Amino acid sequence: MHISPRPAGEPGFIRTADGVNLFCRDWGDGAPIVFLAGWCQPSDSWCYQMAPLCEAGFRCVAFDRRGHGRSTDPGRGYDYDTLADDLAAVMDGLDLRGAVLVGHSMGAGEIVRYLTRHGAARVARIVLVGPATPMLRRADDNPGGIDDAVFEAFRREKLMRDYPQWIEDNLAAYVTEDTPARMREWIRGMALQPSLHALLECNRTITAADLREELRRITVPALVIQGDRDASFPVELTGHPTAALLPDARLAVYEGAPHGIPITHMDRLNADLLAFARGRS
Repeated sequence: MHISPRPAGEPGFIRTADGVNLFCRDWGDGAPIVFLAGWCQPSDSWCYQMAPLCEAGFRCVAFDRRGHGRSTDPGRGYDYDTLADDLAAVMDGLDLRGAVLVGHSMGAGEIVRYLTRHGAARVARIVLVGPATPMLRRADDNPGGIDDAVFEAFRREKLMRDYPQWIEDNLAAYVTEDTPARMREWIRGMALQPSLHALLECNRTITAADLREELRRITVPALVIQGDRDASFPVELTGHPTAALLPDARLAVYEGAPHGIPITHMDRLNADLLAFARGRS
């Protein structure tokens, strides 16, 4: 049986060029699927995808973004270029080839920048779930976007004053009415793990980005998945234009699904990921 290579050094961590230790989960053997978490979420948020896909014969990898979970909190490097370089450190460190990259929310933007910055030599396909792409802010050529003042008010009045209360107020919209209380507690706990500075700078990165031209340059097959009840990133602003800009993409809109699709619609998502990873449309 072929055993995929593991990096030398401290087990469970990948070290970046600027000295950050990224906590990395690496489960199973087989064709690799790499998961990138959303804003304010650690790698734990993918466990209900990683476990069943690992059981299905895939090698499932996920890491904590810098400033999140068990990774180093360096106080810098929360721009898409550096975050894409962190993904490259994981891909190179684990020598992953023919990988399917799966990104939720902010993770979608990191995948886009990785492909345009580092190329697709190690990547076979991508899946963007509830993506924060292509462009959130309003501009003359993006009239459906959100005013910069709204983002600034969120950072000033919510994030920097009482982030735990904001999580409490918005958790209901992230999940569905039938999401169990203990599952909600688990989601809340994960969202409270990252450093406040990382949250602030990552939010600035998400809301300032314009990835439209970069999406047009991505040629690997792509699957875009989004709920029609996504209150964080409405599908009209994100999912539809993201899929339209990608040269080889299919959009799957989940009826009644919120932003927290990996939890609320795990069975459907896992089936779609499995089929796509196996090369089915």
